Amino acid sequence: MYWELVESYRTARGPRQRVVAYLGDVVEAERRGVEQVATKRAGWQSSLFDENPEPEWVEIDTRRVHAEGIRDFGGYWLGLQACDRIGLIDFLDAVAPGREEIPWSMMAIVLVLMRLCEPSSELRIAEHLYERSILNDLLGIPADKVNDDRLYRAMDHLLPRKKELEKHLKERLGELFGIEYDLLLYDVTSTYFEGESAANPQAERGYSRDHRPDCKQVCIALVVSREGIPVGYEVFAGNRNDVTTVEEIVKKIEKQYGKAGRIWVMDRGMVCEDNLEFLRSGGRRYIVGTPKGQLKRFEQQLLTEDWQTIREGLEVKMCPSPDDRETFILCRSKDRKLKEKDIHERFEKCLEKGLTKLTEGCLKRKYKVGAVERRVGRLLQANSRAAGLFKVKVTASDGGRAIVAWEKIEVWREWAELSEGCYLLRSNITDWDAAQLWHAYIQLTEAEAAFRIQKGDLRIRPIWHQKEERVNAHILVCFLAYVLWKLIGQMAKRAGLGNEPRKIFDEIAQIKVVDIVMPTKQGTTLRKRCIAQPTEAQTILLQRLRLSLPQRLKIHEM
Repeated sequence: MYWELVESYRTARGPRQRVVAYLGDVVEAERRGVEQVATKRAGWQSSLFDENPEPEWVEIDTRRVHAEGIRDFGGYWLGLQACDRIGLIDFLDAVAPGREEIPWSMMAIVLVLMRLCEPSSELRIAEHLYERSILNDLLGIPADKVNDDRLYRAMDHLLPRKKELEKHLKERLGELFGIEYDLLLYDVTSTYFEGESAANPQAERGYSRDHRPDCKQVCIALVVSREGIPVGYEVFAGNRNDVTTVEEIVKKIEKQYGKAGRIWVMDRGMVCEDNLEFLRSGGRRYIVGTPKGQLKRFEQQLLTEDWQTIREGLEVKMCPSPDDRETFILCRSKDRKLKEKDIHERFEKCLEKGLTKLTEGCLKRKYKVGAVERRVGRLLQANSRAAGLFKVKVTASDGGRAIVAWEKIEVWREWAELSEGCYLLRSNITDWDAAQLWHAYIQLTEAEAAFRIQKGDLRIRPIWHQKEERVNAHILVCFLAYVLWKLIGQMAKRAGLGNEPRKIFDEIAQIKVVDIVMPTKQGTTLRKRCIAQPTEAQTILLQRLRLSLPQRLKIHEM
């Protein structure tokens, strides 16, 4: 006989039931234990672990004792702990419709945990990864019940709850870690497709941050807090210009969470006068980057010595705007100066070598002026960081031979040397000093780190789905996995372990689970699913994170 753990609940259309877990062909003692746990309304995970069991005394043939079925445990278990902390399972259960054999909410949890621990396609999860994982035991879902159709349906059900999920996660993370969301960091990235994606109108070719201009892509606009906690995101067409997304994103956030006294931080790719006027018109405050071309306006301020040092190798200076509506912040970095100087010198050498070679080639062979001009154009484009230093002129001799003449513009070099390492910020905040404004702007690295994690650890790219809805659902699953990642990071920060969860997650993920097979004198065989004892380092991490590792799992024969 096979057993299921079923929960009854009331709806507007009368009482309904949903399956909480599949227990399989369990023995009577285990069935009663599950029943007692359910009656006492204990945590959902309690029935999965065999804690403080009654002693069982049997005679074992020690020569035939062996281990089998070694599987990864720690990463999935830690991810499940994170899901529990933010109430993700309860939230999805509450919005799960219908009376499906396997609730789509649990299939969604499978997708998120797999994305966190072993990112792969839905098909590979269904055919290979799930049965090799410990999720069968942790979630109580038999491997033969997990197929690509169920996983795709879970994605279809999950996507319409995107806005509700964003609100729930923002509020829950704010409660857990005291996050105020007073400073919002906004950035845009892109991720590319494999295939034509003809069924997705958002799939377009555009500026590729992944250096794949040959592929169609979509743009992902992400808003995070100063701690990197995601607040919300939107998916735009792959050819959408960053500057055109600002108003839409700001209105989205304000519609979801209200018009609070937030400060918007954006890089220079988002800046145009229309966007700044939009922010000012709504009484919004901002700190934004500024195109380097505007530095020329502050040449005199660059020459003076009244800089404020805010850390070694970094100086800032406040410069009010002529209309007093904004403040410009000049920043000068020693490390950045050395880097830009090296770039200028490298490109200058390349250009000089290329132009010298082209000049000598024109003396040896007869080239047409148009062909040489195109070669010069390509050379300047390839070395654009030093192109302004060279003045190049291509003319035709009396015999029609192309002649190349070039010289260096020393005025350009002088300005380059003065402005190397310098960049410009602007803000309409009047009650902060230059150091505070710079520290707020530099938090944009959190948004950039979010994209690196999604593309690296969570492998959001490339996207194999072709339909728009499935693409958006795939991005949502990656978003939820990133939330778990940041939650673990916040847990680590609170425990004094830094706020980078990568090493912590990798260490705990090494904890294994193994089946111990013990033949008895009576001719029967006992199987115990044991969790390997953590190493000393793993034990310390678990203690600091205030997590208790269970001793063993109950085996549910399916």
